[in-house]
Amino acid sequence: MSMRSSFATAAALTLSAGTVLSADKPDLGQPVSEADIVLWDISIGPDGVGLPPGSGTPAQGRVVYEQKCETCHGKDGQGGRNARLSGPQRHVGNYVPHATTIFDYTRRTMPWHQPKSLTNDEVYAVTAYILALNKIIGDSDAMSAETLPRVRMPNRDGFISKYPEKH
Repeated sequence: MSMRSSFATAAALTLSAGTVLSADKPDLGQPVSEADIVLWDISIGPDGVGLPPGSGTPAQGRVVYEQKCETCHGKDGQGGRNARLSGPQRHVGNYVPHATTIFDYTRRTMPWHQPKSLTNDEVYAVTAYILALNKIIGDSDAMSAETLPRVRMPNRDGFISKYPEKH
């Protein structure tokens, strides 16, 4: 048998086996709807693409922070159960290249015992509060899908980004 006919025979067997296997699917799970996907498609880029509607101020964020964040992160973000004992201190001023990252992380993970439970307005408010605590925005600056991507983080240029800046 020639190499060409061996290949053709193998290809035909593979295609027919694939057809047989696809007919015997295990029928696990259920189809995913667009509504289901929207609940999990919450990625936010550095440029703010994907930010939801809503807004919040540092004053509003302080209230949410005191109710839902202070136990773990300490008063005014100065420590708590999660404070490091030694080593360099990481904070939003030196460790986060984009303000949208704070929103994205907070929305996905906080509070730790009920992740994704904060409303969009609460997440914007907590983000504004954290930025104001670090003197990155003013105490009266509101954060929203329009304003948050424009916040310039202090150490933004200290990172190598796979998302090049738009000029």
